[in-house]
Amino acid sequence: MTVLRELRHQIPDEPLVYLGDTARVPYGTKSSPTVLRYAHEAARFLLAQRVKLLVIACNTASAVALDDLAKHYQVPVVGVIEPGARRALEITCNGRIGVIGTEGTIRSGAYERALRAGRPDIVVHVAACPLFVPLAEEGWACHEVARLAAREYLAPLLEAGIDTLVLGCTHYPLLKLMLQEVVGPAVQLVDSAQETAKVVAARLNEHQLLRQTAAVLYPRYFVTDIPDRFERVGGAFLGEELQGVTTVSLD
Repeated sequence: MTVLRELRHQIPDEPLVYLGDTARVPYGTKSSPTVLRYAHEAARFLLAQRVKLLVIACNTASAVALDDLAKHYQVPVVGVIEPGARRALEITCNGRIGVIGTEGTIRSGAYERALRAGRPDIVVHVAACPLFVPLAEEGWACHEVARLAAREYLAPLLEAGIDTLVLGCTHYPLLKLMLQEVVGPAVQLVDSAQETAKVVAARLNEHQLLRQTAAVLYPRYFVTDIPDRFERVGGAFLGEELQGVTTVSLD
C-alpha cells in the first residue's frame, strides 16, 4: 500500500489495479518456490485485468520472482529492490549501507547483490526485523514497543557505522519517523516505495505508455480473503477509506 500511495502521488492520471494476497501473507517467512508460485498466480490475475505494467510491490516477491516474471510476461515488470539500491548508492558518503527487511528478503541476499552490482566495494550490513510488519499493521509506529524493537534490531548496523539505511520492506515507510529518531540525523533513510514509483513513471514514459488524459481515477482493489482487515489497515496506509474492495480466488 505504501507503493500504491506513492504511485497515486507521482502518476495521478494512471488507472491502478491493486491485488493484496491477504489469504497467504506474509511472504517473508515462506520458501522461495512457494513465493514464486504465488507471484505467478498474482501476475496472471493482474494481467487478466489488462494492465500495461506490473509492479511487484513486495520486497520478498521482488527478490524471488522479478527475473522469472519479466521473462514470462510481455509487459514491463518493476520490482522494489533495484530502485532502493540505486538510491542508496547515490546518497551514501562512506560506502556503508544498512538494509532491513523481512526474513525472506534478507535471506535472499538480493539487496547485497543489487548494491554490489552497482559498486563492488560497497559494505553492506543487513538485519531481519520480523516484528516491524505486525507493528505497522497495528498502527503502533510510534509506540514504545516499536522503538525498543528498532533499537535492538538496528544496534549492530549503527555500530558498524552505516550512513544510509534502506527500508527493505514496503511496510517500513509507516515506521519512518520512528526509525529516523532511532538512527539519528547522520543516517539517511531510503524509502523503496518512493523510489519504485519514480522508476514506474520513467518506464511508462520510456515505453510511451503514460496516459495523456487527466482524470480523477480511483484504484480498483482486489484481495484473496475477507476484506475487513485489509480495509482497516489499507485505509491507515493511504489515509482514506477504501471503497469497492473485491474478494477473488487466484486458483
